[in-house]
Amino acid sequence: MSSINVALLGFGTVGRGVYEIIEQEQKRLTEILGCSVNIVAILVDDETIERNVPSHILVTSSAHDVLTQPVDVVIEAIVGVEPAYTYLSQAIEKGCHIITANKEMFAHKGHELKQQAKERQVSVEYEATVAGGVPVINTLRQLVTVNRVVQIEAILNGTTNYILSEITNKQASFAEALQSAQQLGYAEADPTNDLKGYDALYKAIILAELLTGTKVYGNHVFREGIKSVIKADVIHQQLKGSRVKHIATLNFGQGQIDIRVEPKWITSEHPLYHVEGVDNAIVMTGDYVGRLKLEGPGAGQYPTASVMVEDLVKIFSRERKLVNN
Repeated sequence: MSSINVALLGFGTVGRGVYEIIEQEQKRLTEILGCSVNIVAILVDDETIERNVPSHILVTSSAHDVLTQPVDVVIEAIVGVEPAYTYLSQAIEKGCHIITANKEMFAHKGHELKQQAKERQVSVEYEATVAGGVPVINTLRQLVTVNRVVQIEAILNGTTNYILSEITNKQASFAEALQSAQQLGYAEADPTNDLKGYDALYKAIILAELLTGTKVYGNHVFREGIKSVIKADVIHQQLKGSRVKHIATLNFGQGQIDIRVEPKWITSEHPLYHVEGVDNAIVMTGDYVGRLKLEGPGAGQYPTASVMVEDLVKIFSRERKLVNN
């Protein structure tokens, strides 16, 4: 392969981060992969906005025009189930590998995309859908080659963790903590998906499907957001040595899986007790390895974009190894 041609779907915060990392790390990528990595097309909402992208890169609002380019891998960083699912399905049919950061879409349609990709013999990578820059997907993939995961407990949403940290550590009101999160860019103008637990739910489903290989439906998962958390309760429980965290719990056993996403009161002995601010953390328990913990930035332009580029390297390093063998 003389070069790897990349199409970006979406050029917001994460999409631009992927573009910048690929451009800045060309030398390293070429050394690792034995060829250059070229962005050939970018899908945007509005083509008239100036984006300071070289003229040889197609910038268009037409997904059809993007997918008719000579593309080896499609990297998707847009929002919502559709049209993202349709675009990625079309990319797979054209024989492209796909990489996504779209947790809502992947929670709803990831199982279908993985099945389709298997039939077309292309790769689907989705590290960035769960916990941003924390490599939980690849860690679990490696872990389950021998171990059986019996439980996962995780803080999967940085916005809610920040809000609960502010209430706990600064005795802020819920409204004050939310306003602070929005001012710092941690929460959207409409934070419904975070506050009601949908964001964490999507990520829990993705982890469950990874470990079971079966379709998981959101209406089979218990979900509660953080709006029921009362400042007075936080202060009272803190005096008793407890903190509240919004935790996704996945219990695996005897062919069954139980998933709950909810606020939980935990004591200092719990491994998620000291996870503060916008960090995410995942505690996984394997039957042989015991308990492992991963913690780090759950969002952000470069943490998320970097794991998408890592996914790209993984795909084509694997292909290069197969060719050389």
